[in-house]
Amino acid sequence: MLKKFVLGTIAAVVLAACGGEGSNSASSAPAQSGAASGSLIERINNKGTITVGTEGTYAPFTYHDKDGKLTGYDVEVTRAVADKLGIKVEFKETQWDSMMAGLKAGRFDVVANQVGLTSPERQATFDKSEPYSWSGAVLVVRKDDDKIKSLADIKGVKTAQSLTSNFGEKAKEAGAELVPVDGLAQSLTLIEQKRADATLNDELAVLDYLKKNPNAGVKIVWSAPADEKVGSGLIVNKGNDEVVAKFSTAINELKADGTLKKLGEQFFGKDISVK
Repeated sequence: MLKKFVLGTIAAVVLAACGGEGSNSASSAPAQSGAASGSLIERINNKGTITVGTEGTYAPFTYHDKDGKLTGYDVEVTRAVADKLGIKVEFKETQWDSMMAGLKAGRFDVVANQVGLTSPERQATFDKSEPYSWSGAVLVVRKDDDKIKSLADIKGVKTAQSLTSNFGEKAKEAGAELVPVDGLAQSLTLIEQKRADATLNDELAVLDYLKKNPNAGVKIVWSAPADEKVGSGLIVNKGNDEVVAKFSTAINELKADGTLKKLGEQFFGKDISVK
């Protein structure tokens, strides 16, 4: 699920967190810049420690489990990448609003927080590794609905959407009759109650909902084509080409050995590392 979407879903709920957690223990000390302890690539080559900015309050990507341990899809992918590279990782929990500025200022080395780098401004400042997750639009209807199968079928159909989201605009363009809602959960509830017939929403948000609500009376009937999906990866400042290459190699190895598939199934019930 990407930060570019404003869905009223898990991908739009950005909360603040304080403190931080390393790979094995919590830490609230501010991250040092790379210059204070050698460059990022030097620390990776020397099997040292890298600091990673993440929210810690953005389930199921980065959050604390019932025992207080920092976990989530992005967190565990980052740990797996670190294991591949033989390095240690220290997480620095940070509010989303200041996360990219913190990366730019050197308060941490990497960001792992479902960032897709879709804006030209960010692309000019940061670089992204090979994506470890992909997401796009999906169309959701009631389980017993066999009439709606694609975007073409929602013309004139009551479609529950946040009016400020990209998906609301897409549904409107398809000719849907919009039913205003605050978020994904309300959209799906209205569909189950037959007060709406469909919703167009973010794939990872929907998969997360269905994983947590296996008896929900809704289903995905259409997914955006691969060329419309956006990938999230590990984010670093520009000028770290060798680091990006090492991260990307590790991510591709994690795809090949089934680790990313396993993590996707753990958190979403599906491999989200492929388009």
